[in-house]
Amino acid sequence: MTEQWRWTPGALAAPARPDLALAAEFLAKNDVRFVLAQFVDIYGTAKSKAVPVDHLEDIVTDGVGFAGGGVYGMRLAPHAPEYMLRGDLSTLTLLPWAPGYARMMGTGLVSGRPHPVDTRNILAAQVARLTERGWTFNSGIEPEFNLLERTADGSVRPFDATDTMRKPAYDYRGLSRVRTFLERVTASLQALGIDVYQIDHEDANGQYEINSRYADAMTSADTITLFKMAAGDIAHELGALCSFMPKPKGSMTGNGMHVHCSIADAEGSNLFHDAADQNGLGLSKMGYHFTGGILKHARALTALLAPSVNSYKRLVVGRTASGTTWAPVFTAYGDNNRTAMVRAPYGRVEIRTGDSGMNPYLAQAAIIAAGLDGIDNRIDPGPPMNVNFYALSPAEVAAMGVGLLPQTLSEAIEDLAASAFFRDALGAGFLDEFVSLKRDEWTDYHRHVSDWETQQYLTFF
Repeated sequence: MTEQWRWTPGALAAPARPDLALAAEFLAKNDVRFVLAQFVDIYGTAKSKAVPVDHLEDIVTDGVGFAGGGVYGMRLAPHAPEYMLRGDLSTLTLLPWAPGYARMMGTGLVSGRPHPVDTRNILAAQVARLTERGWTFNSGIEPEFNLLERTADGSVRPFDATDTMRKPAYDYRGLSRVRTFLERVTASLQALGIDVYQIDHEDANGQYEINSRYADAMTSADTITLFKMAAGDIAHELGALCSFMPKPKGSMTGNGMHVHCSIADAEGSNLFHDAADQNGLGLSKMGYHFTGGILKHARALTALLAPSVNSYKRLVVGRTASGTTWAPVFTAYGDNNRTAMVRAPYGRVEIRTGDSGMNPYLAQAAIIAAGLDGIDNRIDPGPPMNVNFYALSPAEVAAMGVGLLPQTLSEAIEDLAASAFFRDALGAGFLDEFVSLKRDEWTDYHRHVSDWETQQYLTFF
């Protein structure tokens, strides 16, 4: 097994030379030739430069320069200063599936200051608010994905062509026949000390989930980025395609990315837990207030958790073409209620709106901001609702005082654009950039003539 890199997390400032010497020794011992200086764009996609290992010091001192105008969402024009990534040695990570390579993330700087549109910086700012109080936001993020292959006609199908069951969730054969891929991804994560504890076949043919143990918000986001890299590269080597598209096909269940949340104190105690909770959810007042903040900002928050046109083919009211939905659109919470936006699986909360297309840095930053608003203002989420919302009519849901999440990207983006709260919490520059890009995405989508339209209207009129 690859030797694990167990650097003690420290400040984001450039580390001292003894740390560099130890890092260089570690990389040499593991035959690393290149370090990927890495950040994520506004969509959460990994962006990198390969730096020969003998230039390791450059990454953590001056930083690595990128032309920010070449990356979506950086809010940098071609004549703007360079976007500089100054590496954080605590993020130095081997890439077991890519021998000879490591990666390092860090602080994105422009003119020597943290760039306010860099989504990792946005998350760092929200984490700092918690640190000031002696708190840590812990999250367990559950990524769903499809393992597919392209056919001769250019269409896609499950990589395991025998995965055709009508309801394949948890099917043994569905796991066994793609075990080479699942085992290689899992082994890569485990080699880095990431505790993978469950792997399963999900509801759709060719759909899977690999879950790892919870961690602090930044580590969780960095782990999801690593996971997507590993899964994509290993699938490619096997002749497969790993897709995190929210809804690859109308007849298939979509790919969610549920976020389990709690806040711990300096001793590591879960501040969301209270065994004396009269509702039986094991939630403290803080946990309820946090939930209240999430529900209060639910519609604007959805734009950040479900950030694509395709996301809203998953977040639908009523019966879906797949026959099953685990993507609740109702702004309510309950015990083990998977039809509500927020589930409370005893002593923590699970936000079920997000999909696998979300940026995990940005999504968690928004969740923390909304949750802290609930805590600081003691927002009451109301009583838990343990009913099957999908069995109720829209009128019955409305009569319960339960709202609906946006049903299109346009709705969600306009709710976000109108949110003075998120403009202040996440930054006006970021919000304007995100809203502008997503309005353009919505416009582009409506200019496209789909196959459905051609089939429906070509000879109809």
